Amino acid sequence: MNSNQAKSAIVTGGSRGIGQAIAMRLAADGFAVTVNYAGNAAKAQETVAAIEAAGGKAIAVQGDVGNPQDVAHLFAATRDAFGRVDVVVNSAGVMPMTNIVQNNLDIFDKVIATNLRGAFVVMAQAAQHLEKDGRIIALSSSVLAKSFPAYGPYIASKAGVEGLVHVLANELRGRDITVNAIAPGPVATELFFDGKSDDQVTQIAKMAPLERIGTPEEIAAAVSFLAGPDGRWVNSQVIRVNGGFA
Repeated sequence: MNSNQAKSAIVTGGSRGIGQAIAMRLAADGFAVTVNYAGNAAKAQETVAAIEAAGGKAIAVQGDVGNPQDVAHLFAATRDAFGRVDVVVNSAGVMPMTNIVQNNLDIFDKVIATNLRGAFVVMAQAAQHLEKDGRIIALSSSVLAKSFPAYGPYIASKAGVEGLVHVLANELRGRDITVNAIAPGPVATELFFDGKSDDQVTQIAKMAPLERIGTPEEIAAAVSFLAGPDGRWVNSQVIRVNGGFA
């Protein structure tokens, strides 16, 4: 690793929503950023262009986080572009709603493939590539504490992610690499608003003592803390950034 090069960060699911805000915040913090996206190249390029317009460095790399070959390419492309990988943020995720019934198993499999298998694959690559003072940050969800109907696959996937965080932190003992998760509450993104009425959104906003929906930038600020110098003593933690939602 060339210590003279700027530090770099990989943000999966970085083309929109929380992932986009994280990519832009880390770029503002001085990281060269790889914006990973599943399919929407135009949105990914918009994120890269916004980072570059603000004076930062970024590239976009397509890939399915559940596909080991895609994720290996993601890390290789980052090393080729920036010479090193210092921070990995796994923000890619899907959230289709379904009750726990037999004929919805295909939806369950889809959620697990992206949210849990994807986290496993990304974290495994991160463990292989990161060096001293590296940071691995996974995205979980504060909805785990609520157990809402129809969130079964999503909650199961994110509970698994939190389990992986604690195990990987122990597996990386002695390497000076931290592994943590951020668990947002309801955040104003396409993923959150999809399929919800205005009344439902208002009702959910009232659940937190601060009585509002969070912003992607507020989640990105917590990631920035974990990725930066002030976060180096935080390890194997799940930080619930939710206004008191849970």
